[in-house]
Amino acid sequence: MGMVFFHLILTDDCNLCCSYCRGRVLEGDAAWPGGRDVEIDWDLPSDLSFDLQDLYSFLAKDPSACLTFYGGEPLLRIPLIEEIMDHLPAGRFMLQTNGLLLSRLPAPYRNRFETILVSLDGTEELTDRHRGKGTYRRVMENVGELAPGGFCGELIARMTVGEDTDIREAVRALAENPAYPFRSIHWQLDADFSGDGAMRTFCEWARTSYNPGIRRLVRDWVEIMEAGEGVRRWYPFLQPMQDLLNGRASPLRCGSGHANYTIMTDGHIGPCPVMVGMKEFYVGHIATADPLGLPRVAVDSACSSCHLLWFCGGRCLYSQVMRPWPEEMRRVVCQTVENLHDCLLEVLPRVRECIRSGLIRKDDFSHTRYNGCEIIP
Repeated sequence: MGMVFFHLILTDDCNLCCSYCRGRVLEGDAAWPGGRDVEIDWDLPSDLSFDLQDLYSFLAKDPSACLTFYGGEPLLRIPLIEEIMDHLPAGRFMLQTNGLLLSRLPAPYRNRFETILVSLDGTEELTDRHRGKGTYRRVMENVGELAPGGFCGELIARMTVGEDTDIREAVRALAENPAYPFRSIHWQLDADFSGDGAMRTFCEWARTSYNPGIRRLVRDWVEIMEAGEGVRRWYPFLQPMQDLLNGRASPLRCGSGHANYTIMTDGHIGPCPVMVGMKEFYVGHIATADPLGLPRVAVDSACSSCHLLWFCGGRCLYSQVMRPWPEEMRRVVCQTVENLHDCLLEVLPRVRECIRSGLIRKDDFSHTRYNGCEIIP
């Protein structure tokens, strides 16, 4: 096993109530009859409750491990972040945050993060619709303080994408933002995570808006290279294109269950931050486990015969396990992956020509794998 990444859930508390997260629970989702029931640990503490010395001893077994502070909203527990970072002076750290409290974290700690992922959904109107009025501007103000304060790591805008998203418009809005043009952008489809399929218009949107938008956006991405402006780190394109250039197959691209694990608030370890409390899939506890010897959790065998398994690796471990959407809707989700593959394959000769002509280098596609970007959205 190579370098291992760990999401550390500091708290389940959050200072937002986003429409696709806690807000959906309030709408009373019910799983479709074909979904899978799993045993959930409803007694899991809402805040980190284990002895931090167990965490330090666990991570000491793998000096190259990378720790991502996660929640809820991890910046609601800033003293805890500082304590952990103080006790791991040589550690590698990342942060996934909604960005509202970034300015409260002192610069000496902010500047130690090699990656900060900030949740924004594209335009101000779209972000505020899902995350609350005024959220976009407050986050952008905090983002603007990072570089002047000495932050030299990678800042990634992490979008959640649904039926009211024009994907091309949303990505371009962040990439061309006058206050802070994001060079690194990731997006995740709000799809196949809960039993809300009957209430959604996802299938029609995917066919008529999202898939055509991805095709146009891939062309935009390559035109930027051809204009001599480099390779934008639009993650759903970046890693798959790197693999196409190298002729390399990929396991599950988020790393869940093989390179990326989650430490829950009681110290148990699971394969994915979405699978918190799913006891059937626990792979150990920090008090006794070896970070370099954690069991692998494989995706469901339903993907094993797919001609694109080498490309997406199974897409999403959680949705493979839970199957919250009916099969006909799941097929539409898979068609978005096929569309992405076809779009990237179509422009591959142009990318190779950019490399041959010296406009870009193959190394320009290099990045930290498993850095919190799920890659296949």
